[in-house]
Amino acid sequence: MRKKVIAGNWKMNMLPNETISFIQELEPLVKDTQNEVILCVPYTDLFYALLTAQNTNIKIGAQNMHFEESGAYTGEVSAKMLKAINVEYVIIGHSERRQYFAETDETVNKKLKAAFANGLKPIVCVGESLSQRENGEAENVIINQVRLALEGLTNEQVKNTIIAYEPIWAIGTGKTATSEDANNSIKWIRAEIEKIYGKDVAEEVIIQYGGSVKSSNAKELFTTSDIDGGLVGGASLKSEEFAKIVNYNR
Repeated sequence: MRKKVIAGNWKMNMLPNETISFIQELEPLVKDTQNEVILCVPYTDLFYALLTAQNTNIKIGAQNMHFEESGAYTGEVSAKMLKAINVEYVIIGHSERRQYFAETDETVNKKLKAAFANGLKPIVCVGESLSQRENGEAENVIINQVRLALEGLTNEQVKNTIIAYEPIWAIGTGKTATSEDANNSIKWIRAEIEKIYGKDVAEEVIIQYGGSVKSSNAKELFTTSDIDGGLVGGASLKSEEFAKIVNYNR
């Protein structure tokens, strides 16, 4: 049975002192959970988050990385740099990166390969826009993003990729896909992985839902057949609210 993975994506929020306080508040609230707990924090918070989360069950991730190991890429951070400070997870291809910073399916694929080459665990984001869903294109869009993101990866690497299905129209809008719609979209992803990599791989892949996840809808979403937890945005900035999401099954 697949484990549930609940990851917080802080986006461009939280200063180092706030990060330390947040983790200190969160730790006793989630210490008994059987679910995986991840906080993906800004670069400036990584060191403080890693120190504060030592000897807890809270894992730390970054929100982005470059696919090259080094070079003339002003302002970028490589997978090798993240690994050097013991970062464990990294978000790749978030819709905001695609929308504002020209991420493409090709760069997402390169970043996935770089993450694995450096021992990082990737959380790769896919999802359709509102117009694509309304035009009946959602399935093709999602499947195409998944296929191109995973292209060239081994079966073992695909098994160790976390996929976050995030319908763009539900991110930060307060709108949430119904549990049935979200689960069906994730079934499309799992079916595509099975087609390319086989049933064993498809059944092991963790696929999260993201898009206005909160404590009031977490249980309904996470108890469906195919949703394996969530990538949580705004609700991950409040320790008590995020803890309730992590502990949705208690």
